[in-house]
Amino acid sequence: MNAENVHQDTDLAAPGITREPDDGSGAASDAAFEADPAESLARPAGATADWAEQAAAPADQPAAPAGAMSAERLAAKALEARLLGGERKLRRREVAAGAGVSLLSARKLWRALGFPNLGDDDVAFTERDQAALSTIVDLVREGVLTEEAAISITRAIGQMTDRMVVWQIEALVEDIVQKQGVPDAVARKQLVGQLPSLIDALEEMLVYSWHRQLNAGVQRLAVRAEAGLQSSEEGREGDEDDAPLPLARAVGFADLVSYTSLSRRMNEKTLAQLVQRFENKCAEIISVGGGRLVKTVGDEVLYIAETPAAGAEISLALCRAFTEDEILPQARVAMVWGRILSRLGDIYGPTVNLAARLTALADPGSVLVDSMTAAALEQDERFVLVPRPAEDVRGFGEIHPVQLQPGSGRGLILD
Repeated sequence: MNAENVHQDTDLAAPGITREPDDGSGAASDAAFEADPAESLARPAGATADWAEQAAAPADQPAAPAGAMSAERLAAKALEARLLGGERKLRRREVAAGAGVSLLSARKLWRALGFPNLGDDDVAFTERDQAALSTIVDLVREGVLTEEAAISITRAIGQMTDRMVVWQIEALVEDIVQKQGVPDAVARKQLVGQLPSLIDALEEMLVYSWHRQLNAGVQRLAVRAEAGLQSSEEGREGDEDDAPLPLARAVGFADLVSYTSLSRRMNEKTLAQLVQRFENKCAEIISVGGGRLVKTVGDEVLYIAETPAAGAEISLALCRAFTEDEILPQARVAMVWGRILSRLGDIYGPTVNLAARLTALADPGSVLVDSMTAAALEQDERFVLVPRPAEDVRGFGEIHPVQLQPGSGRGLILD
């Protein structure tokens, strides 16, 4: 990369935007976020500008002659050029100026994407970075998005794609290890050479899935909203702690029994297989039931559904699936119908907390609901409700758990 084609420390702030001198801390000035960010592949903090080439070099590879690159480094460099859309030729100030914003405005969105800081002298960006920055900036300038919304959406993209990439890489490495019987370190080197043949297919599936998921989200908003609003009044007096929250949802937790003790007796590979089996089974059942898997945390999964009945069907199906599974232990499951706040892809509110508390009270292989949720389900023949003794629950006082059991009908069918 030629770093001599740009005059160092030139003021490249966009015309009409006042910019104070950068103090070297990265906290450059700015008048306002009239537009923002870009997409970049940034180096880790403290690394030198050629960190990508250094990271790509295998540890056991003899040093290449001066001016020459090893085959692995050449492959990594070619892969980087393909992924970034070309060679790194731009500094951060040039990218910001090209998008017509100050450096601080650009850095707001780079941080939202999860990228570490770069110095003024780092030639780390491509024209695709500038185009990505301009895309989100234009949405703000045209009034389509506010600054806050732009940063939030950008943060969602950064966090979700980061997790997705780590997941995919680990799955591909594991596949190479299993098929070829090579060590993990060798598999990771080989993956660099295999990725070019996979990029187009992975990108196509990503875009396809995003379209389908966005459509499903629209359907939940438009088509299922009426059912959810109608159900939201069932069993409610209107003065509960969660009443001011906007969304009425069935919130459920499923927690594997004895996971901690099991994990201590397992090796890394066996534990990974158990966790993957657990997550796959949960994701399948929740999606078939019309719910949404909010997140998994080790041995626990959090999910939501639009109606009490849908949440109950999913909860019973999860409980049954783990009871019948030959490998996984049983699960404790709890579900509460109430209002929630949805932010940053997660959910919050007393309903979520109560569902978590009930999960800890449930017996292995059983499903618990609270009395309000039971009231919303009591006229549905698909469910049997068995009251349990009152419990004093931290943060909620005395509650009346009710065990949920299958009634008439076949329940959730997994084909």
